Amino acid sequence: MSTTEQSAQSANTFGVLTDAAFERSRLRNGVPQRPFPPHNTEVTPDGTRHFAYGYGDDNPLFCDPAYAATSRWGTIIAPPNFVYTMGEDAAPPADAETKAILKGDPFAGLGSYQAVMEFEWFRPLKLGDRCQVLRAQVGVQEKPSKFGGRTAHVTNDFLYANGDGEVVAIQRGTWINAERHTSHERAKAKEPISFDPYTDEQLAEVDAAYDAETRRGSVTRWFDDVEIGDELQPRAKGPLTVTDIVVWHLGWGMQLTPPGTFGISRKIRKKAPGLYPANQRNIPDTVQRLHWEIERAHELGIPMNYDYGAMRETWLTHLITEWMGDDAWLWKLSCQHRKFNYIGDTTWVRGKVVDKVQVEGRNEVHLEISCGNQRGETTTPGTAVVLLPSKDAPLELPTPPADTLQGVLDHEVARFGQ
Repeated sequence: MSTTEQSAQSANTFGVLTDAAFERSRLRNGVPQRPFPPHNTEVTPDGTRHFAYGYGDDNPLFCDPAYAATSRWGTIIAPPNFVYTMGEDAAPPADAETKAILKGDPFAGLGSYQAVMEFEWFRPLKLGDRCQVLRAQVGVQEKPSKFGGRTAHVTNDFLYANGDGEVVAIQRGTWINAERHTSHERAKAKEPISFDPYTDEQLAEVDAAYDAETRRGSVTRWFDDVEIGDELQPRAKGPLTVTDIVVWHLGWGMQLTPPGTFGISRKIRKKAPGLYPANQRNIPDTVQRLHWEIERAHELGIPMNYDYGAMRETWLTHLITEWMGDDAWLWKLSCQHRKFNYIGDTTWVRGKVVDKVQVEGRNEVHLEISCGNQRGETTTPGTAVVLLPSKDAPLELPTPPADTLQGVLDHEVARFGQ
């Protein structure tokens, strides 16, 4: 085939979900990819405090070394989602074959939407810990779209280990890749959004929720005392402002755009100009600005700038860790980001106990959790599993599926790669 013919074929398939795209994508299963540079290379009191404050959490277990020293952990531990900010590359050097497999995007030109984010935590990151990450695609599935056509559900893993090589956590996300006509149909189906000013009474209701917040803390929550149907104390997050987004980034880092400004960002921009589309004054600026710049959101057909899904994940873990107390362990969390959470929205974070079981010596409490806005819409539903001590048995941390990151990756590919 001539170069001209190849170019014509690429043009015809750009933005189209083809059998060849699925075949190319499946070759990536289990192949480590380079992660983003970590925002933190070590767990520090400043790093954990800045991260926790970014989602409204002043739990002294994460923020106060003197308090944390008296806990069952004996030191500060990082908030569960702190793994987002860590992870030095644990992948082996890529050979020519690996580079060829990872070159380009099999689903280039398609719309991509985060559907599910899941976490499994096996041990805490403690003060002074460093962290490694192994990032890889572990599965891709073809599923029909409710608007017709095909979609590709791609699952990516971020696998974390501490400086001693002990497996800390699995972060597993699934993204839906769909042809643009499907995206347009979804956009046309949306109802208009009202952004009316808040009344003093509405703001007072939010403030009252903040004033009523309690923390279980050092008072042990026993498995024996938990009842199915128990509700977790609701927590308010909002009304969301651009300032909240800025403070969030102080603890979280940039994640999607490499950190740095001016000359540093220029170096990145030369390599990846697509990460810095021009603003209305023709100045290159990060793609992430759609989260705080309303003009960019409007350019993309979105009525208002909005939060990050990861913010809501921390709000959900905040709800749970405040309820469960210092002596418990958040083992699993799974959530689906179904709607935008716009600037100005107030999110109400809720949860309830739906089951309690004893499995292989673990005291498991199963929760239904959710984020919902002031319009009565559920933006992020989810589930979680908390491990609690009982009055006749101490808490035991869960065991990871393998002892090494590569072993966990092999397990994940076997689970999701079919």
